[in-house]
Amino acid sequence: MVENLKKIAYIEIDTHAEIAQNFLELMQDSENFAVDYYFSEKIKKQIQTGEENVFLSDSSMIAEQLKAKKYDVIIVGTVLRYFNTFQTIAEKYNTAFIVHNINFTGLSKFSLFKNIFKEDLVYRIKLWWKEGLFSVSAAYKKAKTLLVLDEALRSEKYQFLPLFYTKDFKKTSDPKLVIVIPGGVSQKRRDYKRIFAKIKEIEKGSKEGKVKEKLIEFVFLGKAKGSELKEITDLQRSLEFINIQYFPDRLSSEDFEKWMQEADVLWCPIQQETEFFSHKEIYGTTKMTGNLGDAIKFGKWAVFPRNYPSKSDFIIPEEENVIEQFKVLKNTSYDFQKKYNRKSVQENLENTLMSLISI
Repeated sequence: MVENLKKIAYIEIDTHAEIAQNFLELMQDSENFAVDYYFSEKIKKQIQTGEENVFLSDSSMIAEQLKAKKYDVIIVGTVLRYFNTFQTIAEKYNTAFIVHNINFTGLSKFSLFKNIFKEDLVYRIKLWWKEGLFSVSAAYKKAKTLLVLDEALRSEKYQFLPLFYTKDFKKTSDPKLVIVIPGGVSQKRRDYKRIFAKIKEIEKGSKEGKVKEKLIEFVFLGKAKGSELKEITDLQRSLEFINIQYFPDRLSSEDFEKWMQEADVLWCPIQQETEFFSHKEIYGTTKMTGNLGDAIKFGKWAVFPRNYPSKSDFIIPEEENVIEQFKVLKNTSYDFQKKYNRKSVQENLENTLMSLISI
């Protein structure tokens, strides 16, 4: 590392590889910062790296690895386990945690203990017994800074870390209307039953000659399993006029990007409420949806439920006749590059990082 550069450690040993990838891409040609990345093997396999300093790590190694170098700030991409490890790091260094579930950070020991027995029992007992589950609140309090990735969630307590920028690519012209529903196909986080019902409604109208919708394709862009997978396969067999694509296996990042680039519009019927560790989180209020980052990254209009609290111009409340709405959006342009071009997002990110160092 060049001596006059500010030195950052970015740690991701749990999940959210896509967030680490964004950070890496934005910082790879920085003239002000030098970054070391500490990734678990699982994360490293999902990351495309160039000449960056990437080190294999895990919860048993990371504290020792950080001792060997002096960093101006340490950023932890996910703090949803290994709480005792991250509390120790936060006590010793200028540390910032990226927060993905705001309500979770303040759960009492009693609530955490009670929730252990609600589901995933073996995994949650491991969190309690070996990873310091009851240190959740203490770990987050020890961090010098708490970061959020959705500008709408910023507050006096949570600082916004800009990481999403629009990639530059050209979409090929196609008369077909391609509607992509990104995310794991699970009723827990998105209302897939309503999507299935809407597709059946369009198919019925086409059969009766009321509408002609042969040039529509719905793409369920995430792994489908369980009852949702059965519903999709049954639905596909019943369709004559509508095309649907689905994936029973986890998609590669290349396939995900290919389909996202082909999308005319994203349909994101997220549930208003979800849970993390059996505790309520609210999208847009205490939790960010990854669909926000998807829309920015690929420069796509995104249709959300009317109750979703958004100030972003490219997030559109769903209308009753959603198919007509999709058609209008397909032929309407939005200049994502004006606000989300790589240069300006990188500049904002570096300004934020510099403010973390001066804390």
